[in-house]
Amino acid sequence: MVPSGWEVKKLEDLCAPDAPITYGVLKPGEYCSNGIPLLQIKDLSDGQVSSKDLHLISKELDEEYKRSRILKNDILISLVGTIGRVAKFELSIPANIHRNLGRVRTDYHEFIFHFLNSDVALKLMGDSSSGSSQSALNLSTLRAMKVPFPPVKEQQKISKILSTWDQAISATEKLLENSQKQKNALMQQLLTGKKRLLDESGVRFSEEWQRIELGLLLDYQQPTPYLVESTAYSDSYKTPVLTAGKTFILGYTNESSGIYQDQLPVIIFDDFTTDSKYVNFPFKAKSSAMKILTAKKGVSIKFVFEAMQMLQFNVGGHQRHWISIFSNLVIPLPNLKEQQKIAEILSLADQEIETLQKKLNCLK
Repeated sequence: MVPSGWEVKKLEDLCAPDAPITYGVLKPGEYCSNGIPLLQIKDLSDGQVSSKDLHLISKELDEEYKRSRILKNDILISLVGTIGRVAKFELSIPANIHRNLGRVRTDYHEFIFHFLNSDVALKLMGDSSSGSSQSALNLSTLRAMKVPFPPVKEQQKISKILSTWDQAISATEKLLENSQKQKNALMQQLLTGKKRLLDESGVRFSEEWQRIELGLLLDYQQPTPYLVESTAYSDSYKTPVLTAGKTFILGYTNESSGIYQDQLPVIIFDDFTTDSKYVNFPFKAKSSAMKILTAKKGVSIKFVFEAMQMLQFNVGGHQRHWISIFSNLVIPLPNLKEQQKIAEILSLADQEIETLQKKLNCLK
């Protein structure tokens, strides 16, 4: 079912007659310093084609595969691995594509680009991929893909609306990236004592810093009493289940017992990977390979957490690291008031980053 006035067309019927959907160069060949860019899957990011670190091929190889040359506004699709990664080529340079990319050239490039990025198209491509060790999308499937196709004026209106959202997302992503860079710069200055703040009297801190082992600043606790019993998570439940890894919040549980809320905020520390997270809300834990770290008297846990992120530590072997190694690592430490002042500044930076991340999530 499509709206009144719309048609359903095969993707290949919407392409330029003289440029059917195709893939690119079978073997990239040697790098050629004065050659033609050969675009690969790695060069597709956030709907665009990066112009950095492109592989260059000889003009002879480009001529051999001239059928897969690309022009401005061509749409590129990854055909293997993470299939369905879509980008529009908007660079004003001659280029060709690798065999792992497909090229779609159409007069309706704005609308088709947005359609191919839609959940509908991604599901069609995913369902049609081969079941080998590496997923692959063949060209016949891509050519036969059914596209709900509105009249041109409606296409233009739809594309304009979606492009406006894309611009807002891109602008927010840049703001978020800048805020993260600014916080990293602050950390480099404040956590090393290169930049000293003013105390409550407006006088710059000047007391000499100490160098102290983490184990003398933090107590640790095993998460055993706080482990979740069931992984039947639901967003309608209240209590988050945490991991110290990248995922952080695995889900939400309705279990009412064994919730950690005694001495917040805390640091949760993965004993195998040494990843850590700062937590200032009640939670349950998923893995026994986690330490719950709390600050000793006279120590700002936020300061210590940020200082831990600055440590250069290479994880080695499948062992528990806190007691044996990590607790013995040393950080520079000012007096408590300066710790708190630094922690306050970095917390403000975190709030800005969190606000931008929420805005970005809403836009998406």
